[in-house]
Amino acid sequence: MPANVLRSAVHRQTIDLSGYPDLVVIYLGLRVNTLTGLKTAFGLGPQIDASAAAKPDGLLLHERIFYSFYPANIGMRQYWRDMDSLLAWTRSEPHPTWWTQFMKDSGGTGFWHETYCMRGGMEAIYDNISSSIGFARFAPNVDARGARYSAMQRAGRGQTTEHPTVVPESDLYRD
Repeated sequence: MPANVLRSAVHRQTIDLSGYPDLVVIYLGLRVNTLTGLKTAFGLGPQIDASAAAKPDGLLLHERIFYSFYPANIGMRQYWRDMDSLLAWTRSEPHPTWWTQFMKDSGGTGFWHETYCMRGGMEAIYDNISSSIGFARFAPNVDARGARYSAMQRAGRGQTTEHPTVVPESDLYRD
């Protein structure tokens, strides 16, 4: 064997995603901002696990992730067949109830997600996150209002009547 050929003891593998042309990966996090936030996080955990265990249409995989001890930041990574499946789930119970409650009272937590689409487009939201994480650490931070209010619009896919926002923007702001 020539001297410049590397012999590796490492077995390398990759994946074939050709069967998932519309794959969507979403990272979600719940950051504990106050002691009350611990109670909120521990209360939501079993509910989220039950929701994923129900195997909503289009959810390919749900994994828990622990991001940091301080500030406490826990979350999950989910793989969805396509954006329509993800959005349909977010418009079905229990998600609208969770989201509406959070928007009224965050329970001492902050919420964030980042979404990556196989067909292009990425988007993120950071609600009650006091110190920047993810995209927000290097990209300009702007208010999630108007054209940046919905995930579809932030991902560059426009807003559809098929998937209206869970909480209309007009319900949150009185200006």
